[in-house]
Amino acid sequence: MKSKLSKKMPWLKFYGDTPAHLDYKESSMCEWVEETANRFPTLNAIEYFGKSFSYSFLIKEINKCASALIGLGIKKGEKVSICLPNIPQAVIMFYALNKIGAVSCMIHPLSGAQEIEEYLEMTESKGIIVLDLLFEKVRSNLKRSNIKHIFICSLDDYMNNVKGSVVKLKVRKKMPKIPFENKKIVRWKNIQGLASKEVQTVKMTTTDTATILFSGGTTGKSKGIMLSNLNFNALSEQVSVQLPKGKELAPGDSVLAILPIFHGFGLAVCVHGFLTHAGKVILIPRFDAELMIKRMKKDCPAVIAGVPTLFEALIRNKKILKADLSNLRGVFGGGDKVPASIKSEVDKILKKCGSTTNLREGYGLTETVTVCTLMPENTYKQGSIGIPISDMYAKIVEVGTTNELNPNCEGEICISGPTVMLGYLNEEKETKSILKIHDDGLTWVHTGDIGYMDKDGFIFFKLRQKRMIKVSGISVYPTQTEELLYSHPDVESACCIGIPDTYKMNIMKAFIVLKDKQKASDEMKSEIITYLRQRINNWSVPKVIEFRDDLPKTKVGKIDFTRLEKEEIESMLQLEDHKLTLTSEKIADSVQEIKFRESHQE
Repeated sequence: MKSKLSKKMPWLKFYGDTPAHLDYKESSMCEWVEETANRFPTLNAIEYFGKSFSYSFLIKEINKCASALIGLGIKKGEKVSICLPNIPQAVIMFYALNKIGAVSCMIHPLSGAQEIEEYLEMTESKGIIVLDLLFEKVRSNLKRSNIKHIFICSLDDYMNNVKGSVVKLKVRKKMPKIPFENKKIVRWKNIQGLASKEVQTVKMTTTDTATILFSGGTTGKSKGIMLSNLNFNALSEQVSVQLPKGKELAPGDSVLAILPIFHGFGLAVCVHGFLTHAGKVILIPRFDAELMIKRMKKDCPAVIAGVPTLFEALIRNKKILKADLSNLRGVFGGGDKVPASIKSEVDKILKKCGSTTNLREGYGLTETVTVCTLMPENTYKQGSIGIPISDMYAKIVEVGTTNELNPNCEGEICISGPTVMLGYLNEEKETKSILKIHDDGLTWVHTGDIGYMDKDGFIFFKLRQKRMIKVSGISVYPTQTEELLYSHPDVESACCIGIPDTYKMNIMKAFIVLKDKQKASDEMKSEIITYLRQRINNWSVPKVIEFRDDLPKTKVGKIDFTRLEKEEIESMLQLEDHKLTLTSEKIADSVQEIKFRESHQE
């Protein structure tokens, strides 16, 4: 198949020393990490608040957890949800489940209680692991028969005594009362004591589901994306060869793992991608610019991967200029379009601090685990999302067909390669609508994104067909928020849109018509926001609410969200100070997107 496609791969001439094709591990993810640990047992695998854990220690913890899971009745193919920030327990549970052939389901820890319950029902999870601080979000599941175990862990479980004591003091007042006498509840510290015997790693095929990530798919409705060991292992190899000759990753190199583990970018690139290549993963539970810069100054990582918000934070904080970044050899941006102004400023900082690399923008989707295109090291085209990485293929097709278009013609972006998902969980119809076999015999993901490819193979993103907003790099689906708004007893109709924001790149704004217009007030806004926060993750809660008497409609009677977007942008353009901020570039992008959408409306 490679020879048949070779004539349609103009991007290969920009690869330099990067191999076009790679060999991939057909083992499970855990097996590969175990192999790495056997070769480098004394190297540090994880660092967490200054405390390091060797590969030998990590494997011991994984084995204990795996043994305990078997003792608790978790079997191959069964699902357990992980609802944690970037802490050691998340990594250990992820690989322990993989070791016994079970399926990990990665849930956003800031999801609302109702949202978590929906994920548990969708996946038929047998258990879930959460922070003690977030227990209230899963309390109702103690009564559900399918949930056999709720694993409770703490932020300080793997901290040294001093830092652990400080954390305990800070969170004491926020700690919910947990009924540990309930047999369903298992403390993390007791899991290690439940281990009874050594566990052999279960063999899995490339078609077995290894983990499930969640996304809105092509429609904005939440779906479980089934991913295999091969999907993750392939991406790990693809990422490992992205540094040019002379800058290759070496055992002991570290990555700043700020991107959340429930997201493919954080899990596959920053965790699995480094643990399979003897790297050190510096876990940071939540985004904190001060902590990030402190870590960079103390122990400059080899690689940083982040969303535009992260890089914007670097620009704002002048303390970064005192850091020695000469060891930093890879800086990758994704999750949302990286404004050219941010890239320019980050590149200047990198150069001032001794790094020879620059910020390279990529594009990906959860249906391909994460990144599938990336800007080459030595070539930059403004506005492009790069070229396909090793063994990944891209084409632009006429929307609604599989007909490939010529260079510079706008159409739907399609992606193929070894990281393409197995499909959507329990969504056969939706899977068939997005995964299609073309005449070349390959399975292609129809992304729902509109763009074009130039004659050199560089892809330019133009528009998302599906309604989706990127808030700090996190995918947010307006229809999901709108459905919840309609369930509020005082809401008659609602529409949510994304508006440019200097820091988060985009935020969500809700336009609401109340059943009783006289109830419109700041108090009602607060009530609605509280209502949403109890049911959905923080990113999906509107930051701005505007009450209206009515909402504009399209010719077919639907709420015209494009018109609301246009009104909002026109209002922002009238502000004289927007040109002084990074928001101006986002406004320009939004204007172009609205014009594009209007020109493509029937």
